[in-house]
Amino acid sequence: MLVERIWAANPLRNYHYLIGCAETGEALVIDPLNAGACLQRAKQRGWTITQIVNTHEHNDHTDGNAEVVRATGAKVLAHAGAAKRIGGVDRGLVAGDVIRVGRSVELESLDTPGHTMTHVCLLAHGSEAALFSGDTLFNAGVGNCRNGGDPELLYSTCHTLLQRLPASTKVYPGHDYLMNNLRFTQHVEPTNPTVGAWLERYKTTAAEEMPVVTLQDELRINSFFRLAEPGLREGLRQRVAELGTQVGEREVFLRLRELRNSW
Repeated sequence: MLVERIWAANPLRNYHYLIGCAETGEALVIDPLNAGACLQRAKQRGWTITQIVNTHEHNDHTDGNAEVVRATGAKVLAHAGAAKRIGGVDRGLVAGDVIRVGRSVELESLDTPGHTMTHVCLLAHGSEAALFSGDTLFNAGVGNCRNGGDPELLYSTCHTLLQRLPASTKVYPGHDYLMNNLRFTQHVEPTNPTVGAWLERYKTTAAEEMPVVTLQDELRINSFFRLAEPGLREGLRQRVAELGTQVGEREVFLRLRELRNSW
């Protein structure tokens, strides 16, 4: 599997991805808001875009569909429940569906509600597992739930599905929010030395050059994946006075998500 990360160069800091088959030159594009940049990169690589996947229905993940379709004739895939809202969807996805790209790439559709009720992530299995996580999981953070989502479902998605993936899984999110998310983790867990080191290491790094983070990294730097850590819990209690000492991980996650909304 060949992966090209494309920086949209927009205020929302979107990333797009091209996934290519080395054998056939066929490619799939994920969330092509900046259609021109996606088409140009495919041309540079000598790839033919045959499919588009929208991880969810928000405009900053779907607005480039029409231009890519006009240029390539690609088929559009998205969560079956989001198809009508997106429009022009050729294949509605459900959990467990397999998306094939050429002869060498297979992606599994994961049903990952939370940021929206109809969100998919794509999981590539194999020697180097990869998760294309849209707005469900960001580097060092998770998506908000303010535009049609549900934080309870986001907790379930993260902690009964994503957190159980292999630690070596590479995470390819829909936006570059790494530095701001690291600052939030430091805000609620100031004793975490890894976060401080990452902030220093990447403080001058351009979005195009940000690291590809693994799930193992997320367990060290993502507050939403560190719910049992004593330092995080103590830091959160200092900011959420009514948070008790014996609360479960679900409650910690929900309080973190609420705090992040106004941070």
